[in-house]
Amino acid sequence: MPRYEAVQPAALHGWWRDLLPASPGAVLDIGAGSGRDAAWLATLGHAVVAAEPSSAMRQQGQRLHPDHRIRWTADALPELAGLLQSGLSFDAVLLSAVWQHVPPLQRARAFRKICTLLKPGGLLVLTLRQGPAPAGSGMHPVSLGEVEALARDHGLMPVRQMALPDQQGRPEVSWTGVALRLPDDGTGALPLLRHVILNDAKSTTYKLGLLRALLRAADGAAGLAEPQGEAEIVLPLGLLALNWLRLYRPLVAARLPQAPNNAGPEGLGFAGPGFRALLAGAATEADLRIGSRLGGAAAKAMHAALGEAARTIARMPALYMTYPQGGPILPVQRSRTGSAPEALLLDAAYLRSFGSVRVPLHLWRALQRFAAWVEPALVAEWTRLMGDYARRMGQVFDAGAAAAAMRWAEPERDVALSRRLALGLLEDGAPLRCAWTGRALVSATLDIDHLFPWSAWPCGDLWNLLPAHREVNQRLKRDRLPSAPVLAAAEARILGWWQAAYLQANDRLLPVRFGHEARASLPGLGAGRGEYCDPEQVFAAIGLQRLRLRQDQQVPEWTMPRDSRESP
Repeated sequence: MPRYEAVQPAALHGWWRDLLPASPGAVLDIGAGSGRDAAWLATLGHAVVAAEPSSAMRQQGQRLHPDHRIRWTADALPELAGLLQSGLSFDAVLLSAVWQHVPPLQRARAFRKICTLLKPGGLLVLTLRQGPAPAGSGMHPVSLGEVEALARDHGLMPVRQMALPDQQGRPEVSWTGVALRLPDDGTGALPLLRHVILNDAKSTTYKLGLLRALLRAADGAAGLAEPQGEAEIVLPLGLLALNWLRLYRPLVAARLPQAPNNAGPEGLGFAGPGFRALLAGAATEADLRIGSRLGGAAAKAMHAALGEAARTIARMPALYMTYPQGGPILPVQRSRTGSAPEALLLDAAYLRSFGSVRVPLHLWRALQRFAAWVEPALVAEWTRLMGDYARRMGQVFDAGAAAAAMRWAEPERDVALSRRLALGLLEDGAPLRCAWTGRALVSATLDIDHLFPWSAWPCGDLWNLLPAHREVNQRLKRDRLPSAPVLAAAEARILGWWQAAYLQANDRLLPVRFGHEARASLPGLGAGRGEYCDPEQVFAAIGLQRLRLRQDQQVPEWTMPRDSRESP
């Protein structure tokens, strides 16, 4: 470890330093060890994800290099499962003295995974070791020709190659540095989306509904995606059905046509008894979300409506949404769900009971990265299609009503609940402080703030709702993303709020809901043990989600003014 840390990364990596983005970007250091190179990249201003499978190394790295710009993860080649699930993409990926530890039979797979994490124009840097390997080191021979062949297969272009001396002075060991660049998207996902949105034949709005339901899953419930082989992920069919109900309920209620000669629920395949019961008020809009519990008539209506939506998705848009050359893009496998339960919980297991949908990985990644740009195109085409149906029927099309009904809205109940819990703590005499500044709060100064701004990522999950001073929420932070230092400084206060408000509440269902929501919306948390979700792991996942929003959407950051800070 001391010999490794003694090597100066600026000298070690000087041969490719000028290839990094001039402005701060996102960099992935695979096999980060004790964080020497990650720390150097952070000093250059980049946001760094350090992937290191050894917990001892990660702990050492956090101790040696405590930099808020570095986020640690336990991922390793060839899987990189957590990073792929997170939706993150990177301007540069570094594998320094790592490739020789990847077994030859796993290298093609590992290379493919790495390329998936690169942004268009992204840089991949590898150092290849030549020389005898110590016994028991787990090293394998490497060659420049092998890497060049993998690069050609995945559309990467060689940018630079450099012979490098061994930094530890071993005469029998030498290195070759290779820098490669991904010239463009290289996935075909965006042309495919354009084909479905604009060119594919549509006798109803169902294809657009399915695609938007999928996009909302990619943007807000990526934690429910499970890898399936090398090129697909699998989603619960019930999740897309739930999003389908949220999308279509306000449109049908406003009697906006979803097919020729349609108004209201008449003529829509999914508008059976369950959906009509939802329209009549059997369940509220706030119930149409992961983590909701329903009983009695509401449970029966929800179960029936989800089944109707799942059946329609499988029989209509999923069957007829095809590649230009033929073949379904989103194959569906339905399951029998049985009779309606007396009570139900909208969790991952229940949503999976309706079946599954296979999604091409490149399409899923594109929806995660470009949701903010794809959704307006979907909404515009959906609105145009409804207007066309209305005009063909001789009806006046109300564009304002359509825009209101097309808006993806999160229930307001969550903000009210968090505020009620905060006021309850104040009434009990418990200290309550602004999550960002540490200033003591009273009822007159209390606001409930979205950790991630609503304008960038509409999420009403409990973990995303924090107590804040009204001045901070409405005048200072507003719709900006907390910077990495601000988020790091707020960690203890955020964890304390979660414990006091949600995880130790008298309502025993709140901790369950907290866990279900976090695991659904924050990739990488996994299924967990039982219904409990470790709040420290949730906070770590928030750091990765912050980086994704910053890199993919370029959300403006908020760096707290010095005079607004106050220690608790």
